[in-house]
Amino acid sequence: MNQVWPDSQGDIIGVFDADAQVPEDILRHVVPMFEPEGVGAVQVQKAIANRAKNLLTRGQQAEMALDSYFQQQRIGLSGIGELRGNGQFVRRTALMQSGGWNEETITDDLDLTLRLHFSGWSVQFLLHPAVGEEGVEHAMALWHQRNRWAEGGYQRYLDYWRFIAQGRLAPAKSLDLAAFWMIQYGLPTVALPDFAMALLRHRLPMFLPVSGLALTLSMVGMFCGLKRTQRQSLWVNGLQTVWGNLYMLHWLLVIATMTIRLSVRPKRLRWVKTTHLGGEDELQKVHG
Repeated sequence: MNQVWPDSQGDIIGVFDADAQVPEDILRHVVPMFEPEGVGAVQVQKAIANRAKNLLTRGQQAEMALDSYFQQQRIGLSGIGELRGNGQFVRRTALMQSGGWNEETITDDLDLTLRLHFSGWSVQFLLHPAVGEEGVEHAMALWHQRNRWAEGGYQRYLDYWRFIAQGRLAPAKSLDLAAFWMIQYGLPTVALPDFAMALLRHRLPMFLPVSGLALTLSMVGMFCGLKRTQRQSLWVNGLQTVWGNLYMLHWLLVIATMTIRLSVRPKRLRWVKTTHLGGEDELQKVHG
């Protein structure tokens, strides 16, 4: 991307994965969101095109719905909007000011997110229409993909903690970043050991109140996200919310093992390519 974008001419640069299904009218919705001068980037909602394939893809659709809901709420509270790679649009001047994409990271979208906010830009979120992408259909592919996401997301805190500590972000954004570090990384890291100790000592987990709050937020956020993004009955949304939160439990193991790796070895740039099948007959049309 760093080799290509300097040769482009537009004021707004769009980034898509190779398997992206892009709505024809996407620019009619995205470009007006850049009218405020402080908007540095816009992330479009991502939808799983093959969501009906199996339980894993259905879980990923629920996960995307949860992410879209949290994105909207965080931005609404003056927190941090985040880029998600596929379906992201960046203002050229903001990208230049941020130094382009970081080549020393395995999640360039999350890295660019922080550097845009450090430079005073905001990241907005577009709910409709959605950009479709192919969800992974097998457990091993999901494991590799989520480990890359988790490690890259955690690494940015290690790379930029000095800027965060120096107050380079607005207070609301710093609070947002701290809260989501706790939910995304802190709590999952201690959850499994806490549960194991509770079983051994025949007592309730010490972090049960916090874990219960996180689960409640996840259930509510996922249900509301599915309601906003899916044309289906409330009953179906409820069932998908239950399954989606069961599916999300794999993050506990992902975060725990990733934290151990980061604590015993230096930063690495090993990138495992996500396997995509690309079968057009198996992909559903994405409805905005």
